Amino acid sequence: MLLETMASLFQRDARSRVLLLVVALIVVIGAADWKIDGEVPVGFLYLLPILVASRVLTRPQIALLGAGCTALAEAFDNIPWSPLSGVPRDLLYLAAFSGMGLFAREVVAGRRAAVVHVEDLERENEARRDAEEQLKVLVESSPIAIVTTDANGAALLANDAAHRLFALPPGSLGGRLITPYLPSLLNVPDLRTGQQSFRTVMQCKGYRQDGEAFIADVWFSTYRTSAGPRLAAMIVDASDELREREEAGLHQLLAGSRILVAAVSHEIRNVCGAIALVHENLARRGTLSLDKDFEALGTLVLALEKIAAVELRQATNQATTIDLRSFLEELRIVTGPSFRESGIDAIWRIPPDLPEVWADPHSLMQVFLNLAKNSERAMERTAAPCLRISAAAAGQRVSITVSDNGEGVKNPEQLFKPFQQLAQATGLGLYLSRALMRSFGGDLRHQPGGSGATFVVEVAAIADSPEMLREADPRRADRATRADPNTDYGRQDQTIAG
Repeated sequence: MLLETMASLFQRDARSRVLLLVVALIVVIGAADWKIDGEVPVGFLYLLPILVASRVLTRPQIALLGAGCTALAEAFDNIPWSPLSGVPRDLLYLAAFSGMGLFAREVVAGRRAAVVHVEDLERENEARRDAEEQLKVLVESSPIAIVTTDANGAALLANDAAHRLFALPPGSLGGRLITPYLPSLLNVPDLRTGQQSFRTVMQCKGYRQDGEAFIADVWFSTYRTSAGPRLAAMIVDASDELREREEAGLHQLLAGSRILVAAVSHEIRNVCGAIALVHENLARRGTLSLDKDFEALGTLVLALEKIAAVELRQATNQATTIDLRSFLEELRIVTGPSFRESGIDAIWRIPPDLPEVWADPHSLMQVFLNLAKNSERAMERTAAPCLRISAAAAGQRVSITVSDNGEGVKNPEQLFKPFQQLAQATGLGLYLSRALMRSFGGDLRHQPGGSGATFVVEVAAIADSPEMLREADPRRADRATRADPNTDYGRQDQTIAG
């Protein structure tokens, strides 16, 4: 407030000084015009105070000052006045004085406006530079990979997180096509022809420079600039979330199975108690032939055999056709970080021409996760742990072999039995895994021989003919009949419109 008051006083003081100067100039010029011979006109000098006054006076005030100077010039120039010569001369004086004052005022006002505009532009440029600098720091320091591309998919900007995500040297992504690392961006409508802007999130597969695959959550948007259309994408590696979700599913499955098996064991204990009681009665009597207790014992034994033979079964309504190669790539993404942390060298031999198979993807993932966990435990004391996963198709079956160089299986005949005494955990893993495989027509078996342990997972292959598909999944057969036969059903990425 004090500064504003001082500025206002300074402006009023400056205006007063200007007006005093104008009055002094007019007095001096008027006196000179009065003293000098009339044949020497000096009235044009009134332009000087008018030009000075134009800085502080308004338009009407300038016109009034021009009229006053015209009257002084006419009064002191000692030229006879007549209507025929005086009126045009006075009009000429008035137009010259007022016009010059108004012109000078507009020039000064325009210059002030230009100065203010330049100052505003400088402030805006400075603010823009600060915002760009802050945005650049934010992008470069962001843990999320950020990439912008042109209409052809060439990267224009990529931060350090993007180079780390794609396993590239710093600063090397600029100018490269982004589609080898995120092939699903090819499904985005052509930026060069499309008029619609997209703001979308999708989950798809990404690939690093060394060929390693990962699950990517991609938030991208398209926009237009004077240089052409652009695409901006934020990419996050979601492989850890997928792995944690699948492992949590396995833990939940094992926990629920323990409850189920505990209930079965409780019934078995009840039957065993009844058998013990009947056996005690028979021992006291000492006779067995034609004894009702003996008959009851036989009945209880049969019931016990039935209860002991019950296996965990799962409804098969969740089974569907899946692209096995795509599924194994997802399995590789899920298990890769765990293998690297444990120092396990995982060797994958997956042929590119694997057929589609009939299975429950969630259950199949649980089976492989259980085999991977067992192999990790078996290779804890191995100097150079190595896990080999290979797949082969034979007729209507596809076999996936999982073998390690760990301690091996000491008692193969005890495998696939729950609550083994020598098991490191509960002993339910293999038992449940085989039950899950058999629930949709597959199988899990141990392959003896060699060092370490080898397990074979078998699933049923699905032919591409509509008849075979209709037997497995009628809805998918109808889609295959209507759709393009070259469509790859197993590699469709999930896209969520934003």
